[in-house]
Amino acid sequence: MKAAAYQRNGEPDVLTIHDIADPVVGPATVLIRVAHAALQGGDLLSRRNTPPPGDTPHVVGYQASGVVEAVGAEVAGLRPGDRVAGFAFAGSHAELFAVGDNHAYPVPDGLDLSVAAAVPVEFGTAHDGLFEYGRLKPGETVLVRGAAGGVGIAAVQLAHQAGARVIAVAATSERLNRIAELGADHLIDYEAEDVVERVKALTNGRGADLVLDMAGGDPLFGACAFKGRYGLVGASGGTSTKFGFEDLSLQSLTVFSFVYGKEMGTPRARGVIAELMARAAVGELTMPVERSFSLADAGEAHAFAEKARPLGRVLLDMQGAR
Repeated sequence: MKAAAYQRNGEPDVLTIHDIADPVVGPATVLIRVAHAALQGGDLLSRRNTPPPGDTPHVVGYQASGVVEAVGAEVAGLRPGDRVAGFAFAGSHAELFAVGDNHAYPVPDGLDLSVAAAVPVEFGTAHDGLFEYGRLKPGETVLVRGAAGGVGIAAVQLAHQAGARVIAVAATSERLNRIAELGADHLIDYEAEDVVERVKALTNGRGADLVLDMAGGDPLFGACAFKGRYGLVGASGGTSTKFGFEDLSLQSLTVFSFVYGKEMGTPRARGVIAELMARAAVGELTMPVERSFSLADAGEAHAFAEKARPLGRVLLDMQGAR
């Protein structure tokens, strides 16, 4: 099969096309013929920072959608020809993508595979951040920092539909206006405004009940309400978040974080993803696709995702880029 892989870490141009052996189908493997691979923030970080194992080219990529090509002898409930989205910590940037059977998620009729490619990680992460860990309740105020990315866009929709007041933080008025159409009640351009001051003004000095932070870097604890919750979900800004005891204790804050990839194979998470897929299939949830690239242009796709500030997702389209 053909795959976009790297043999050393670096800039997007380290991704080149290789002819490599098809993945081995083990007893619990689902082999997917990829239609669309949705670029994740982790894909970009892996290319930059995760050394390839051994001397063979390393195929990057967490998530893709497509059609089941083959299944292992122990796989139940899926067969060749079924439409699925799949997750693994590597391998999606290829014509064939092997995942464990507990990481293959059926795609309902009516849901386009280009949208399904961006449901499990994006909406699942947002759902856990808002509800499993964030304990969001109707009527509360949630601040979504990094609202233009995949998880941020998912969080805006899920929080809005759950009856929360949503404050979205991103850059540029053009992107923020598009986010408003997805359910954000208030918009903050972090390049033009002081986020903490604006949140305080919007909440009569109280602050947000819950902050979901996909950007990382300096935390926005000042934007939290007393006894608020702060979710460290990502670090798309490229820097880690550091804080001390007094940063939390003076406001009685709760800080949480999680790695959703470690949850995705559990029965609980699979049930949530199935519900999210069903909601996407009837149009309740959507994921904007900023641009699609061919597999041969995977390096260009990575560069675009890093530098062009896309809204939503960038796809590798194995059926021909649009």
